[in-house]
Amino acid sequence: MTFSIERFRGTAQLRSPGRLSAYVSAAVLALAAAAQAQPPGPPGETFEAVTFVEGLRNPWSMAFLPNGDMLVTERGGDLRIVRDGQLLPDPVPGVPPVRAQGQGGLQDVVLHPDFESNQMIYLSYSKPDADGALGTTGLSRARFEDDRLMDVEEIFEADAWAGTPGHFGARIAFDDEGYLFMSVGDRMAGLSMQGMDPDLEGHPSQNNANHQGTIIRLNDDGSVPDDNPFVGQDGVRPEIYSYGHRNQQGLAFHPETGDLWSNEHGPQGGDELNLIRPGANYGWPVIGYGANYVTGTEIHGSRDQDGMEQPAAFWVPSIGISGLAFYEGDAFPNWRGDAFVGGLSGNYQRLVRVSLNGQTVVNREPLLVGDYRIRDVRVGPDGLLYVATDNIFSQPTAIVRLEPTEE
Repeated sequence: MTFSIERFRGTAQLRSPGRLSAYVSAAVLALAAAAQAQPPGPPGETFEAVTFVEGLRNPWSMAFLPNGDMLVTERGGDLRIVRDGQLLPDPVPGVPPVRAQGQGGLQDVVLHPDFESNQMIYLSYSKPDADGALGTTGLSRARFEDDRLMDVEEIFEADAWAGTPGHFGARIAFDDEGYLFMSVGDRMAGLSMQGMDPDLEGHPSQNNANHQGTIIRLNDDGSVPDDNPFVGQDGVRPEIYSYGHRNQQGLAFHPETGDLWSNEHGPQGGDELNLIRPGANYGWPVIGYGANYVTGTEIHGSRDQDGMEQPAAFWVPSIGISGLAFYEGDAFPNWRGDAFVGGLSGNYQRLVRVSLNGQTVVNREPLLVGDYRIRDVRVGPDGLLYVATDNIFSQPTAIVRLEPTEE
């Protein structure tokens, strides 16, 4: 795999293919929403990207086990184990059936916060109906013992059934109190080759009688917390925590503030990074910064509207935003508290460091440019960044690891 480093008012030094060494100084990049440059972000780090494991097909998510193993989901439906830097040949048995079409399949894998005592893991996936014609976002939990899944139990099925092959959301995150959050995409509702349905206010993401275009909040057994923002309201799904989303491909809590953040795909422009607030409406498709596919015509009624949240940052054109992790660790001290997101777009296959000042984005800095799309990014227990790369033709790709080096 070949990686390079973009030059954005910094310095860069290329090494041999498969390894990269780069120092990115404090860059001054204009946010898409601003006419002038923002103040410089914190200084960068010297690092190299080293192949950690190869041979994965459409890896979607990574989770680190206390014994040093890594679990990796492959979108086609397999849960894999990486042990001592080697991909074990046999998939983990016991994974629920998935509808592996388009963007759907086996998606996130997350450990329960008390995994060391209960051995519980959580899997999200595109769930098929009886004949496989329709799909929705499903969530199961299981005990992971002796390299297999035991006592597999589905704990949530989204009311988001559709025959379309995309926009499942399916990212999972636990907060410090043990509540589980998961994104559910809009399931491509209203999308046609000519553009969006003109009834923007009537879009399912604006109708809380279903789960399309939402972030849900659950207890760890799938039950509904009593203090969810819409509990007790007639005709509203009580699992909903926020709504008005499109396809949220990253979900993570900030390690210092405890704030919940999500990133989400926009259509042909308007990828977003959002600070998630309980009960808030994020506007899709009524407001936004994207355009219709093929035609390039306007989608939204406006860029903003009372009662609808604005993104903390957005990208025009789209980068195909995917994966979200906040850095905490000692390997890269200048990155602590920064967000990292990946790019899936054919024109933007790179890792982006997003610097925050509280809840305000102050700098965005592309780090890696490579031959593969970036699907996910996670911080390992060793304090290193792990990046899962992807290929639209399901050719084998790698997980790479960012390691610090001397300047």
